[in-house]
Amino acid sequence: MIFGVDPLLDGGIGWPEIQVVLLKVVLAFALLMISVMFMVWFERKIHADMTNRVGPNRAGPFGLLQTLADGIKLFFKEDLIPDKADRKVFLLAPYLSLIPAFLIFTVVPVGGDFTTTEKPGVVGILGQDTLLQIADPGIGILFVLAMSSVAVYGVMLAGWGSGSKYPLLGSVRASAQMVSYEAALGLSVAAVVLMTGTLSTRDMVIVQAGEGFAGFIPNWNVIVTGVVPFVIFLIAVTAELNRPPFDLVEAEQELVGGFHTEYSSIRFALFFLAEFMNVVTMSAIIVTLFFGGPAGPQWFGVVSGTIWFVSKLLVFLFVFSWFRATLPRFRYDQLMDMGWKALIPLSLAWLLLLAGINIGRDQGWNLGLVVAVGFAGVVLGWALLARAVGNHAHRRALEEANEAR
Repeated sequence: MIFGVDPLLDGGIGWPEIQVVLLKVVLAFALLMISVMFMVWFERKIHADMTNRVGPNRAGPFGLLQTLADGIKLFFKEDLIPDKADRKVFLLAPYLSLIPAFLIFTVVPVGGDFTTTEKPGVVGILGQDTLLQIADPGIGILFVLAMSSVAVYGVMLAGWGSGSKYPLLGSVRASAQMVSYEAALGLSVAAVVLMTGTLSTRDMVIVQAGEGFAGFIPNWNVIVTGVVPFVIFLIAVTAELNRPPFDLVEAEQELVGGFHTEYSSIRFALFFLAEFMNVVTMSAIIVTLFFGGPAGPQWFGVVSGTIWFVSKLLVFLFVFSWFRATLPRFRYDQLMDMGWKALIPLSLAWLLLLAGINIGRDQGWNLGLVVAVGFAGVVLGWALLARAVGNHAHRRALEEANEAR
């Protein structure tokens, strides 16, 4: 029950069950790799269209095979290992970035009928009842947070194991950035857990597939939680993935590659692959947490859930590409200020507001009054925090002016 709840395993484990599990693992890995190839092409095309350029158009129809061509080129390049590198750590680091990205995807439901009350999300594969996700652990969303934290080690060890100062400085900066946004990310997820009452990703989809509002507004968590946790999660995960406008780890302003400066050939390709795989998996997590995952009207038969999931996923893949093409890069101090002084206080205040609303509903209090008092508390806390930050900045400016004299 801890490692994965699946009706496939209710009757014990035999050869048919093993076949279904292996089939799901192979299909998930293959589809994820194909989706990463598509994402690289998709982002290049979107960026090209938004900046009035052509984009990939040589390798394959519409340039679809450009990513495959790049991968083949990197695979046959010379693989260099610096003399002063810690060889074992240097070789391990790319896998610590790539493997967590795949493991996160294992708990994402990608299909099934969640509108039925009898066995929601259950489908038949090779004559066996199962779920369209590799595993459904009761602590699914905690597993996602744990794997996203493990990815930090890949970045840090890549810089430290390279045996060079530039990668080490780049890895420290990257690790500080990723850790700074972990708290806001976790608090926004806590808001979803609070409203759904479960840590299971499948159960979150089941809750969101329930009856909505006014007969036509879906019961998505983005609405139930008041939009703010979704916005915080989107910003935090963009910084967590080192995506524009928070892609400071590449250190282009320093004319080096950041934590992966010393990597080449297939090992560099693994970091590149991990970045885009993380975009796909985290977009899938956003869809699962806030937009109902594969839940939706069964207009297309048994494939309806998968069609809804892929459609929602494409929206966020476009959003991440849109960010890259339109937003200027933040300064590092702006990046850290946003994480510590804005997102963490806001996510904590919003979590307390949602908790107050839940308690008020359970106790039969006047919800209008609860919401009003809660908003007043949030605004007051924000004003006090802004004043404290402003006073600190003013004192620091005076000190610097006095030192300049």
